[in-house]
Amino acid sequence: MGLRLRPVNAEFYDLFTEAAAHLVGGVALVAEMLSESADKEDVAQRMRAAEHAADETTHAIIRKVNGTFVTPFDREDIYALASGLDDVMDEMEEVVDMILLYHVKSMPAEVLGQVEVLQQCADLTATSMPRLRSMQSLEDYWIEINRLENAGDKNHRRIMARLFSGEYKALEVLKLKDIVETLESAIDAFETVANTVEQIAVKEG
Repeated sequence: MGLRLRPVNAEFYDLFTEAAAHLVGGVALVAEMLSESADKEDVAQRMRAAEHAADETTHAIIRKVNGTFVTPFDREDIYALASGLDDVMDEMEEVVDMILLYHVKSMPAEVLGQVEVLQQCADLTATSMPRLRSMQSLEDYWIEINRLENAGDKNHRRIMARLFSGEYKALEVLKLKDIVETLESAIDAFETVANTVEQIAVKEG
């Protein structure tokens, strides 16, 4: 096996940890937005600010890649991981924005289960990103994210069945369906991040 040069600079790992921390805050705003008593304009404004902060972290990672001769792992993997983390925040910001724009007053109770899955994914991702530095103890992370994504799929099917049960008016179904599907996409995006981490770990192992 050839010698692999490693940069001493830990800034990449710090930035990935920072990006994952943004997602924890993003999920909290999604949960707040679902509260019937929430000031939805205020929550949406804070979510836009959070999404902008996450974008800044993503741009910092890209600038760091472009300005670094030797990266801690393959450049395409760094791009993929940064993009994957950014995609999660984009999906969550879209959920909040749609709730505001569609003037949604309440959601099916089962949606709270999806937000709980999203919260677990965010917490797990945030605690796992620092371990990229050593590439140790990461297998449990992507296995658990996969389990959570499967749980999210089951929740999604139950929510869709509720929406099409006749309980909701047709226009309301269309609005809620958009939101519910974007929540599902956010969970899927967490799995994409975990899959990217797995690929990196396999290469670096």
